Amino acid sequence: MSGKKFLLPAIGAAVLVAGGTAAYLYFKGPAKGGMAPLAIAKVVPDDAYLATYFSSDLRAWAKLKEFGTPEAQQVFDKGLKEFEQQVLTKSNIDFEKDIRPWMGDAMMAVLPAEAGSETPNLLMVVTIRDKVSALNFAAKLASQSGGKGKESDYKGNKIFGSQDNSTYSTVLNDYLVIAPEQNAVQQAIDTAKGEPSLASKPGAEAILSKPVDVQNAIAHVYLLDYATAIQQIANSSPNATPLPPATMQQLKQVKSLVAGIGVEETGLRIKAFATVDPQAPKAEYKPTPGKVIAQFPADTLALVNGANINYYWSQVVKQAETNPDSQQAIDTMRQSAKSADFDLDKDIFGWMDGEFGIGLVPSDRGILAQTGFGGVMVIDTSDRKTAEATISKLDTLAKSSSNNSIAIQERDLQGKKITEWKTPYGAVLGHGWLDNDSIFVALGPLVDVVANKPNPSLDSSDPFKGMTGVLPKNNLGYFYVDMDKTMTLVNRFATMTQTPVPPEYTAVLNSIRGLAVTSTQPEPTTGQVDMLLALKKAK
Repeated sequence: MSGKKFLLPAIGAAVLVAGGTAAYLYFKGPAKGGMAPLAIAKVVPDDAYLATYFSSDLRAWAKLKEFGTPEAQQVFDKGLKEFEQQVLTKSNIDFEKDIRPWMGDAMMAVLPAEAGSETPNLLMVVTIRDKVSALNFAAKLASQSGGKGKESDYKGNKIFGSQDNSTYSTVLNDYLVIAPEQNAVQQAIDTAKGEPSLASKPGAEAILSKPVDVQNAIAHVYLLDYATAIQQIANSSPNATPLPPATMQQLKQVKSLVAGIGVEETGLRIKAFATVDPQAPKAEYKPTPGKVIAQFPADTLALVNGANINYYWSQVVKQAETNPDSQQAIDTMRQSAKSADFDLDKDIFGWMDGEFGIGLVPSDRGILAQTGFGGVMVIDTSDRKTAEATISKLDTLAKSSSNNSIAIQERDLQGKKITEWKTPYGAVLGHGWLDNDSIFVALGPLVDVVANKPNPSLDSSDPFKGMTGVLPKNNLGYFYVDMDKTMTLVNRFATMTQTPVPPEYTAVLNSIRGLAVTSTQPEPTTGQVDMLLALKKAK
C-alpha cells in the first residue's frame, strides 16, 4: 500500500467517526493533554517494534525552515503542491486551515506484518488538541463524503473505513487512530481497553518519559526491544533469510535504542543512545586522541578516524567462534593472506594498535588527474618493527607480481625517507614514517601533501571545526564529510560519464554543507552516537 493512500485521506476521513450529536458532545470539551510520548504509547500495542514520535511544536519546525538553498526549497515546495493537488484539493481541504488547528503531537508505530504478508503494518496515533476545530472539520468532510464511507463496530467503538479500503480509523479518547489495515485499529482499541501497550513494556516508562536532550526537538525514534526490531526489519526485506542464532544472541545484548532529532543553528542534530545488557561483555573505552587529523589537509573531502584496529579485529575473531558463517569468512581471509606469505592476525592487524585516519583528499596531479582525488591512510603503532616488515613484504609483492612494471624507489623528503611505487606514468603509491610511531600510505602525488605536514591542516579548518565542534570531544573518532567539496567531484564525474545527476537530487545535496558523526560511552552500559547534518541557511 502506498504512503499516499494511507496518510493523505487518513487525517480527514477518520474524524467522521465522531460525527453527529454524539460527536458534538464529545468534541465540545477541552482536550485532556496526552501530548507526551509516554501518553500516546499507551494506545500503541506492545508488539510495535519501532515507534517515531513527532512534535507539533511549530517553533521547532519553523527553525528547520531557516535552512535550504532556493533550489532545495523549490523542490520541497513542488512536492508539497503535488501532495495538496493529488489529495487535499480533491476534497477541498486546506491543511493549514482545516487540519493543523486541531492536530497535535503524533506517533507512527510499525507493527509485525499480517499473517501471510511481508509488509509491516503501520499505525498512526494523532493527538486531538482542539476538539472544536476537529468537529468543524468532521462536519465539512461529512458534507463531501456523500455517505460513501464504511462503518463497523468493534467492542463499542466505531471504525471508519474509506471507500477503497485503504484507510481505517477510530477515535479513542483524545486520540485519532489511523492504519491501512483494520486489524491494526482493532489492536489499538484492545490496547486502550487494557491490553498490554508499548508504554507497559519493561523499561519503557523511563525511556518514553525522558526526551533526548536536543535543541528544538522535532522527533524521537524508539526501539524498545532492539533485537526483536532488527529481526522484524530483516524479515521484512525481500528474500530475507533468518538471522543466525549467534547473531541474534549478540543483538540481544543491546536492550533498547532511542534517538532524538532536533534543529540547531548549524543544521539537524541527532543523538542516539543504546542501552546494553549489564551482563554483556564490556569493551574497554579508550577515547581517541585525534592527533592524526592534523596530518590531513584542510581541503580533505572525507575522513574516518579512530583507534585500536587490532582490538576490534580480536573482538570480531572472538565473536566468530560462535558463528560458523563468520568463522568461514575469517578463515578465507586468513588463507588468502597466507597465500601471499602474510599472517593476517599478526602481520596485518597485529601492529595496528594506535590511532588511525583514512581520508579522501582532492588532487588533479599525476595518476589522480582524472579522478580528482585519492586516498591517504595514517596509522600510529607501538610495534614499528612488525609494521616495517609488513610494508616491506608488500613492496616486494608489488614488484614481483607486476612483471617489473612497478619499480620500488626511495627518496628523501624534508628529512623523511619515502618509498614509492613508480610506473612509466608516475608514482602510484608511496609510504613513509612521519615520526617514530606514525606510518602513512598515500596515492600518487598525495605523498608530498602528507609528508610535508599540511598547512593549513584539517583540524584547523573552519568546516571541520564548525561541524565537529558541537559534538562530544572525548570520543572514539570522527566520520566527516565536506559536502561542498564532494559535490564538485560528483558534478565532475557526472560530466565525464555523461550521466547527469537529477536536478532535484542536486538541489538537495547542494543544500548540505557536510556531515559529522562521533560516538562516546557516557556510562558502562550506554553507548551514544552524535551526528550533525550541517545545512546551508536559506537566503
